[in-house]
Amino acid sequence: MLTSLTPEQITVRLKDIKSPQDLRPLCVPELESIARDIRETIIDTVAETGGHLAPSLGVVELTLALHHVFNTPQDKLIWDVGHQCYAHKLLTGRQEQFHTLRQYKGMSGFPKFNESEYDALETGHAGTSISAALGMSLAKDLKGDDSRVIAVIGDGSMTTGMAFEALNQAGHLDKNLIVILNDNEMSISPNVGALSSFLNRKMTGKTISQIRNHIATKLRDMPGIGDNILSVLKKSEENIKSFFTPGMLFEALKFYYVGPIPGHKLDDLIATLENVRDNLDGPVLVHVLTTKGKGYQPAEDKPGNYHGVGPFDRKTGIPKPVKESISYTKVFGNTMIKLARTDRRIAAISAAMPAGTGLSGFAKEFPDRFFDVGIAEQHAVTFAAGLALEGILPVVAIYSSFFQRSLDQIIHDVCLPNLPVTLAIDRCGVVGDDGPTHHGVFDISFLRFIPNFSYMAPKDEDELQHMLYTAIFHHGPCGVRYPRGAGEDVTLADDLKKLEFGKGEVLREGQDILLLPIGNRVYPALRAAEGLQKLGIDAAVINPRFIKPLDGDLISFWAEQTGRVITIEDNVRQGGWGSSVLELLAERHLFQVKTMILAHPDQFIEHGPQKTLWKNSGLDSPSIISAAMDLMKR
Repeated sequence: MLTSLTPEQITVRLKDIKSPQDLRPLCVPELESIARDIRETIIDTVAETGGHLAPSLGVVELTLALHHVFNTPQDKLIWDVGHQCYAHKLLTGRQEQFHTLRQYKGMSGFPKFNESEYDALETGHAGTSISAALGMSLAKDLKGDDSRVIAVIGDGSMTTGMAFEALNQAGHLDKNLIVILNDNEMSISPNVGALSSFLNRKMTGKTISQIRNHIATKLRDMPGIGDNILSVLKKSEENIKSFFTPGMLFEALKFYYVGPIPGHKLDDLIATLENVRDNLDGPVLVHVLTTKGKGYQPAEDKPGNYHGVGPFDRKTGIPKPVKESISYTKVFGNTMIKLARTDRRIAAISAAMPAGTGLSGFAKEFPDRFFDVGIAEQHAVTFAAGLALEGILPVVAIYSSFFQRSLDQIIHDVCLPNLPVTLAIDRCGVVGDDGPTHHGVFDISFLRFIPNFSYMAPKDEDELQHMLYTAIFHHGPCGVRYPRGAGEDVTLADDLKKLEFGKGEVLREGQDILLLPIGNRVYPALRAAEGLQKLGIDAAVINPRFIKPLDGDLISFWAEQTGRVITIEDNVRQGGWGSSVLELLAERHLFQVKTMILAHPDQFIEHGPQKTLWKNSGLDSPSIISAAMDLMKR
C-alpha cells in the first residue's frame, strides 16, 4: 500500500466519503487526512450538542482501518456500548445528519438499526458485543455464509462477567470470530481490578528485555541452526509476546492472540487486520492500544471528564454555563459523606461510575470504605450482601438502567436473607439525550414486587437526604430512586431525620379529586392543582414518599373522600406506581373510585430533553390538568 504522498497530492476529504466502499481504494496518507477531518467534525459537533467525546476520538484510526479492511456491512461490525461510534456514523452515510447528534428527533448517540444497515447491533450497555457477535457468527456458519463478524470491546467492558462467558463459549466452539480489544486503560473512570492490571502490562519491562536478550544470545551460540531458529522466532514475535502478556489469558480461552499493536498508526492497524482476515481462522483477539480523547488535548489530559460531556467551548474545553440548582446526584454524594463521618459502618460501592454517581468525594475522604467493582453490577450487589453479613452498612450506587442487570442478586442475595443493603438508584425516569438504553423507567416495576424490599422516592433534593438516612439505618433491604439533573432549588436541612416508615404526607387538601404523584412528579402535580383551582376543581395532593410499603390508610381515605384518583409517575405504566395503587383500592373494595394512571406508554422512549419527554407522555402540569378535567367529566 502506498504510504507516502505530499499534502498537495492528497485531495480526498471526509466529505467525499459516502460509504465505507469509498475508503477501500485509499492509501494510508489519504486515510490519515480523513482521520483529521473526522476528529475536527466530532469535536466541533460535540462542543455544540454534547455527547461521548473522548471514547469516539480514541478509535478514529481503528474505525477507518476496520471499514477499510473488512467488507461492511456484509461483514458485521459490532461496537460494545456504542460510546465510540461517532466516526463509524460519519463513515456510513450520516455526515449530513451528524449535526443533529443526540438532539430530539435527530441522530442517536448509539448504534441504531433504523439509522443504517451498518449498525449491526443496537446497544448502550457494556459487555454485550462478544455474545452477540458469537451468535451472529454461528448463524452465518449455519447458513453457509463466510463473511466475518468483528466485535470491538473496550478494556473496561472486558471486566463484565458476560464478556468472559462469551469468550469461554467462543473458544470452546472454535468458530470464526474476531474480537478487537480497544485498550485505553479506561472505561468511564480509570479501570480497576486485577484484569486491568494484567492488560496494562507492556513488553518494555526490564525482565522481559532480559529474557529476550538471553534467548537470542543462547541461540546465536548454537552453530548452524541457531540463526535459523532465531529468524523463525522473530517472525513469531507475537507468539513470544503472548506468553508474557495478556495473550496468556486469551490463549488459555483458546483465542489466537495478536498484539498489543498501536491503535493510532494506520499502516500497522491495516496490515494486522488484513493478516487476521486472510490468514487466521477460529476465534482471534486483536489487542489494540489507544488513547482516549486522542487529538483534543483537554480530553487527552482528563479523559474521564470528557467521556460524556455537555456543550463546551471548543477552544478551551470549558463547559458552557448551565444555570440550574444542585443536582440530586450531588446531594446524594454530600449526604453520604456527612453520614459516613458519624458512622464507620457505612460503605459505598460503585460499578465503574464514582464520578457519575457522586461518590468521588466519598472515595477521597474514605478510601478504605469505598469500593469500585468495575462494570460488574451483579457482583456489586452480592458483594454488598457479603459486607452486610459482617455488620457493614453498604450503599450500592448505580443508575436505574444498569440495576436491571442485578435483579437476580437483589432478590436472591439481598432480599431473601433480608440484609440491610441500601440501593441508591440514580437516573430514574427519563434521562434525556442518551435515550432508551439509559432511561430509568422500569425500576418501580421490577423492584416493588420483591418481598422484604422497601422503596422510596423523594419529592425534592432535601427529602432525598432524609430518605437516604432512613434507608441506611432501616433493618432490611431498602432503595431510594431519584432522577437525573437538578432538584427543585429547596433549602437543604442541616440535620437529618428518619422518616416515619411507610407514611406519606398530605401537601394539599381537596374534595373533588386526588392527585397521587410519586418522586419527581410531585411538584408538577402541585402546580397542576393550582391550575385546577382556577378552573373550579378542588384537588388534593399527597406525597406518598414510599412506593413500598404503601401508606394504605392515607391513600384510601382521600381516594374515598374525593372519589377520583390520578396517579403520576416517571416510570412505565405496566406494573408501576399506578398499578400498586389500583391493587390497594381493589384490596379495600373501593371499586366506586374512578382512576386514571399517568405514566410512560408501553414502548421504548426516544431520546430528547426531559421536559419534552414528560410532555409527550402526559406527565407535565398541563397534561395533568387535562387528565383531571377528563376524569371529572366521567
